[in-house]
Amino acid sequence: MDLGQFDQLLTDYRQLVNRIDRHAAAVASACGDQLACHPGCAGCCRQITVSAIEALALWRALQDLPPAAAAALRAAAVAAEASEECPLLEGGLCRLYAARPLICRTHGLPLLVEDEAGRRVDFCPLNFTAGGTLPGALVLDLERLNTLLALLNRQFLEVLASKQIELPDRLSLGVALSLQL
Repeated sequence: MDLGQFDQLLTDYRQLVNRIDRHAAAVASACGDQLACHPGCAGCCRQITVSAIEALALWRALQDLPPAAAAALRAAAVAAEASEECPLLEGGLCRLYAARPLICRTHGLPLLVEDEAGRRVDFCPLNFTAGGTLPGALVLDLERLNTLLALLNRQFLEVLASKQIELPDRLSLGVALSLQL
């Protein structure tokens, strides 16, 4: 497959990313003075696994880097497999920021989560320290987001399988950046 075909496969995922980015912009517009997140703040950045479709988005972004930068990032990601630190970070900044996964885009934002204690709104402890209430439109339903991502990922894996390309459902960042497609 050529890069154009990969870009076509990522169309629906990128639409979801754009929706999340618009939501994040709305939160920043309404509550910017209550958000501690800023360039260089990397306290939430950790080694994670990503869905196959997110892995392809990261891999695709890597193809746009100069070869030496791509090779260095790929090597750093593989070397960091056993580490907790995110291998995409350099000087506290994400080297593939525009292609970062959904969890990175939503971390710190007000999220509706459900766990054994029930439903609650969660966000970075550095944000919204003044207290108060948030308008419901600013709270992102994490279960709904994860369901949409899982659906897109399943469809994506089915298309890849039809082209005799097999990927696992989830990949580490090192594996994602080292894909040979």
